[in-house]
Amino acid sequence: MHSLVTIIKKELADHFSSYRFTILFALIAMVSLITAYMVGLNIREELEGVAKPRFIFLMLFTSSGAIFSLVQFVAFFGPLVGLILGFDTINRERNEGTLSKLLSQPIYRDTVINGKFLAGVVMITVMMVSIVLVITALGLILLGIVPGVEELWRIFVYLMISIIYISFWLGIAILFSIFFRSTATSALAALAVWIFFSFFVSIGANILANALAPGADAANPEDLLWRAKIVKAFSLTSPMELYTDATATIIDPMRKSAHSVISLGPMERISMSRFSGPLPLSQSILIVAPYIISLIAITVVCFAISYIVFMRQEIRSL
Repeated sequence: MHSLVTIIKKELADHFSSYRFTILFALIAMVSLITAYMVGLNIREELEGVAKPRFIFLMLFTSSGAIFSLVQFVAFFGPLVGLILGFDTINRERNEGTLSKLLSQPIYRDTVINGKFLAGVVMITVMMVSIVLVITALGLILLGIVPGVEELWRIFVYLMISIIYISFWLGIAILFSIFFRSTATSALAALAVWIFFSFFVSIGANILANALAPGADAANPEDLLWRAKIVKAFSLTSPMELYTDATATIIDPMRKSAHSVISLGPMERISMSRFSGPLPLSQSILIVAPYIISLIAITVVCFAISYIVFMRQEIRSL
């Protein structure tokens, strides 16, 4: 346990003294603050002289600024934090010759990989907590409204999901750092995975929908619903889609489903008209529980593969 803490402290010192992380953190914090500031001003202007609705504080996270909302911004650019933290975690020390020296000490090999991953998770937690706290303070100043207990709990759950999501990308970066000796190759491979899930999954979903439903009639609601289901099912293979749907449902109490397209029958319409109020937090968590479990599962699997590969590598090759 003492050696694990030592590895974590050493990695945290490297991260905090790294210019690239400082620049990236400053950039993400700046964009997040600008987005939250613009959203706060818009909300204050629109609600001036109007009775304040419930859960108005959460609109800082869900409403769009000039381009996107804070939830969308973290979903798209958050993975870059994990990739930058982990793309040279192993191969940099391997190329510098410090990894073999480290493993020659009375330190277990699994302590090294566990310490590096946990240090990255700590950095991700520090970054996300700092951004959320600053945005919360900015919202208090701009809106003059104190968030309720349920709003704070929803922000906390959103924060936990965000940390898990970015930790998945950290695991991807560490995996490529173990596979490839060159830091440039591991960085390009990690970026390729990010680009694939960010852009090509949505394109592939539309192509697959056109192939499976070539004769879909735009005027037929059933054809449109079938096509939308195909696109949604294929899009859920992307961690970005899982994160976006989960956080959007958690942070928006008025959202009754993680799906954007829902088939409503007569009884469903009556039910939604009668129970059109906000969902309690427990119900929102139940709706997105499969998405959260999926994010946790792929993060664990990704790190487990990195762990196994690293443990089986010969010390001489390091």
